[in-house]
Amino acid sequence: MEVGSPHISSYRFCRSDDIALLVDALNRCRAPSVPGETPVTPAAFKRSIRDLQVWCSSCMVAFSGADPIGVLIGAKRPYGTLVHTIAVHPDHRRQGHGRHLLASLSSKLAILGPPRIVAEVPETLAPACELFGASGYAREAVLTDYVWRNAGAPSARDPDPACGGRFVIPVTVDDLAANGLLGEPHLQGCWERSVETLAARKEEIAGVAVATDEQIEACLLHTEHDGTTEIGLLRTFVDDGGARLEQLLARIPAHGPRTVRFPKVHPNEFPQTLLLTLGFQPAGRHLLYAGQARSQ
Repeated sequence: MEVGSPHISSYRFCRSDDIALLVDALNRCRAPSVPGETPVTPAAFKRSIRDLQVWCSSCMVAFSGADPIGVLIGAKRPYGTLVHTIAVHPDHRRQGHGRHLLASLSSKLAILGPPRIVAEVPETLAPACELFGASGYAREAVLTDYVWRNAGAPSARDPDPACGGRFVIPVTVDDLAANGLLGEPHLQGCWERSVETLAARKEEIAGVAVATDEQIEACLLHTEHDGTTEIGLLRTFVDDGGARLEQLLARIPAHGPRTVRFPKVHPNEFPQTLLLTLGFQPAGRHLLYAGQARSQ
């Protein structure tokens, strides 16, 4: 689809052979707003296709002549589309390009579906928050980033892994799925820690659980990268004030200084009071915006 504009030459939805174009557009348009961020590579973009279900046909580039000046990256699943990234080059902002990109995607999804569109926008990116608000999206929830810096510290409660007939055992994503403990794809919670993403990244994810002979009582899935542990899933199935979760967190590797991140926690996913009890501290927020596709 191409649409003329008084400010730019055209807008175009992309195809699967446009990865190089999308990478170039992302690095041209987004990098000025996030100095120091690692540039996107074709390999990283292809990984987002695998992990997040980014669809090139749900991505769009705006051009001024032959130069990309705006980009929208969309990821699609049966229950909704995520606006993963939307960026306009600083020299071309405040000209309506961002709203046009969103409106074009909305028109396309009104025909092809799914109708639900969401975005997880860092609270610090005020212009992006204003864009979604002005484009008819409602703020649905606040997703809170948490950090926990006690990696390697022994659990203060219930330290014996076999206490009360319970054991700490390794688990995989497939183990939890086979026991029905991953949950179903749903609209609450962040995209990057969804059931689909965990399944796509399962070869990179480690896990531990507190279990009895009859059931798993609590579980933790996480990845390790450059001194940072990122929690993909933290869940308890018993009411013990967090003792089993504390026991699992104590098993996180502690090779040198390490930060543990639990990103974009939906308020319905995990009680904040329990996270604070476990030693997590808020470290940032994303605003979850939601809207319905409609023809323009």
